[in-house]
Amino acid sequence: MLTDYICQKLARARYKVLKDGGYFGEIPGLQGVWASEKTLEKCRATLQEVLEEWLILKLQDGDKIPDFPNIKLNLKQKIYA
Repeated sequence: MLTDYICQKLARARYKVLKDGGYFGEIPGLQGVWASEKTLEKCRATLQEVLEEWLILKLQDGDKIPDFPNIKLNLKQKIYA
């Protein structure tokens, strides 16, 4: 389920070339999910990492996630990095 959601959202990602020759990528409808890198390949990889982290935080906090099944996590302890 998580993999499908991530793949579907990444398929909708939009990328553009910046004036400095780098790349900017974002996923429409997911505020704060964006990346900026020197190459398109790195931008795509970073955007996926950002999406994964965003998704984990949303699930952990119990926030609503656009186009995602309603899941309730029962977390007994917080995870600290």
